[in-house]
Amino acid sequence: MEQYKVEFESMTWESPAEGVRFKAYHQDGKKLRLVEFSKKFIEPDCCTKGHIGYILEGKMEIDFDGNIIIFGPGDGIFIRAGEKNKHKAKVITDIVKVILVEDI
Repeated sequence: MEQYKVEFESMTWESPAEGVRFKAYHQDGKKLRLVEFSKKFIEPDCCTKGHIGYILEGKMEIDFDGNIIIFGPGDGIFIRAGEKNKHKAKVITDIVKVILVEDI
């Protein structure tokens, strides 16, 4: 059965690393995640994954090989996957909340 409404409030947080936690819903080869980053989040290496999302709260900077772009509430994120678009995120405010849509 198709599920049209994702109730993040009823889901538990998962925390894969210090400074980041998320709630995820999977359907039809897609994943919808509510992600929360804190200042304790440190990305050890550049990321080459693609990201499509929307900043709900807070500010973060993303470094694209020396080109730094700041994202804040209301900004969309569209980063293609691959070495050409490698990036590294840094949290500027205490908390950043993001909605991400990803392929599984």
